[in-house]
Amino acid sequence: MNAHAKVAASVVEAAETRIAGYDWPALAADLDGFGCAVIEKLLAPEECRQIAGLYPHEEHFRSHIHMARHGFGKGEYRYFRYPLPDLLGGLRSALYPRLAEVANQWNERMGQAMRYPATHAEFLEQCHAAGQTRPTPLLLQYVPGDFNCLHQDLYGDLAFPLQVAILLSEPGEDFTGGEFALTEQRPRMQSRVEVVPLRQGDAVAFAVHNRPVQGSKRNYRVNLRHGVSRLRSGMRHTVGIIFHDAK
Repeated sequence: MNAHAKVAASVVEAAETRIAGYDWPALAADLDGFGCAVIEKLLAPEECRQIAGLYPHEEHFRSHIHMARHGFGKGEYRYFRYPLPDLLGGLRSALYPRLAEVANQWNERMGQAMRYPATHAEFLEQCHAAGQTRPTPLLLQYVPGDFNCLHQDLYGDLAFPLQVAILLSEPGEDFTGGEFALTEQRPRMQSRVEVVPLRQGDAVAFAVHNRPVQGSKRNYRVNLRHGVSRLRSGMRHTVGIIFHDAK
């Protein structure tokens, strides 16, 4: 594995302790039922401010994207470079095994052969062997009028089916508007929309692309996209933790 992708064991251990405090069976049930689950107060306010404060410092990032140039919406984001900040690298490694259990159950229900390894380090080895070596965690910044079109973060043939977004700003104080939204396209039915209320430090885990839904006779596959509604005022920062690397 790329040495820059490795995370110190002490950092991962601290993140695992934090992650272990949540009710993962309940979170998994929300993911099964709605395609998303809120992990409340994953970050403290000071941690949120520290991560958001990285945005102007280019040395932390490998690229800077202006959404309007690509038809993605309006706003901007930066992809982190390796090595990731300790807090984000630790959370990425610690969250992965919990979500891999859900991902493997989903693939079994959808009749897909792919099974995800037990650790994130093993999964990154698979990504890098497939030519996907660029880190995908990102920091997004919105100002009034900005929005993010509905999309899927795939980045290559090998994509982990769940990701996490953490709100770094406080709604009603730092910004208004800018709600996280998830749409689910169901076969022969109208699409379903889930608007997820978040506070500063809350994370939402959600399906990237497909998930299974139990029908009357069998599981069927639904297609999901996510985005952010128009910011009305202020400034909104979010950090996204994507578990696969990009080509």
